[in-house]
Amino acid sequence: MKVKVISRSTDEFTRERSQDLQRVFRNFDPSLRSQEKAVEYVRALNAAKLDKIFARPFIGAMDGHRDSIKCMAKNPNHLKAIFSGSDDGDIRLWDIASRRTVCQFPGHQGAVQGLTVSTDGSILVSCGSDCTVRLWNVSDAHLADSDYLSDNSAKPQAVYVWKNAFRAVDHQWDGDLFATAGAQVDIWNHNRSQPVNTFDWGADTTISIRFNPGEPNILATSANDRSITLYDLRMSSPARKVIMRTKTNSIAWNPMEPMNFTAANEDCNCYSYDARKLEEAKCVHKDHVSAVMDIDFSPTGREFVTGSYDRTVRIFQYNGGHSREIYHTKRMQRVFCVKYSCDASYVISGSDDTNLRLWKAKASEQLGVVLPRERKKHEYLEAVKNRYKHLPEVKRIVRHRHLPRPVYKAANLRRTMIEAERRKEQRRKAHSAPGSMVTEPVRKRRIIKEVE
Repeated sequence: MKVKVISRSTDEFTRERSQDLQRVFRNFDPSLRSQEKAVEYVRALNAAKLDKIFARPFIGAMDGHRDSIKCMAKNPNHLKAIFSGSDDGDIRLWDIASRRTVCQFPGHQGAVQGLTVSTDGSILVSCGSDCTVRLWNVSDAHLADSDYLSDNSAKPQAVYVWKNAFRAVDHQWDGDLFATAGAQVDIWNHNRSQPVNTFDWGADTTISIRFNPGEPNILATSANDRSITLYDLRMSSPARKVIMRTKTNSIAWNPMEPMNFTAANEDCNCYSYDARKLEEAKCVHKDHVSAVMDIDFSPTGREFVTGSYDRTVRIFQYNGGHSREIYHTKRMQRVFCVKYSCDASYVISGSDDTNLRLWKAKASEQLGVVLPRERKKHEYLEAVKNRYKHLPEVKRIVRHRHLPRPVYKAANLRRTMIEAERRKEQRRKAHSAPGSMVTEPVRKRRIIKEVE
């Protein structure tokens, strides 16, 4: 006679120390767990609800400027340092951890229009409407010592005076050159008081400029004549230009896919382009209800943040048509500049109300030390939520956002106008000869022409 018995070794389930977790063995055979999907669905639902309960994105405001903040710059060698420039000519270095001013850089007589930091993080370049470019030495003492006095002031290392006011500046990701935008595009060297090269393509004032992160000699600019232009420093003339229906306020290159860039436009949308194929946008990112003023990519290249004239900050997926997050406060006014932190955990915004604001990149993320068990729990809930995100109830909770009343009303009005325009086009097409009217895709509709 054969008898089946359960045989267990005490070593398998006995704790070695009283503080250890009790070992639990599970059988993952689906035939034994008929309610597994139902249980996981409820967990996904609860995880989505808990995300909403614990969503506290706003960390704090950094006060000190006396006029609206127009530009910001990150230091690539210091995680907690950020520079900001305002309309009254004041430049400040902030310590994000303590949220206070570490050092001031006085000198500009007009608005500071652009800030950038050299690749090694030792030189800050600023430009303004007073027709000067100033180079500042950023010592490690300023950045390392958070107890530095806030009334400490630095003196410029060099001052270069030029013929025209400047609108923007950017430094090469790898090299000693930096470029300024204004009446034309000027290329400068740290050690030369005159530009080493100048580009002009019959454009109006150039308002933004960005070097490519992958190829140091490529840069993109946008101008008041609604154009986006690509330049190659190895050539004597600009490379390509695309003219849109509305002006582009800012440009950001994707750091992980350096052939792609995204343009923040006056028509409330952002347009992602492949630099090799400018006749069509790769993706149109909608949701803002007023002009998009600034844009910055996350270091991971998977997301970007935008700041708008409608007083909101939004976070988009790099290939998503709609924002995954919207940040706003009652006191925040028009947002002129935004930046991702170098570790992609935080977003910094600068607005018209003289404040810099610090936000979490993930609204419900837990700050501070997270234990390994907690981290595994968060990862599991995120995975479960991702598995059931297409189901109506989970989708509704995840997508829902409270909007300020002006933004909500403007979004409804904008939706009504777009729908009316679409219906009008459909009727016009229905009453025209077949094939006489061609419907242009949204990705091409805002582009007038490409020039080479």
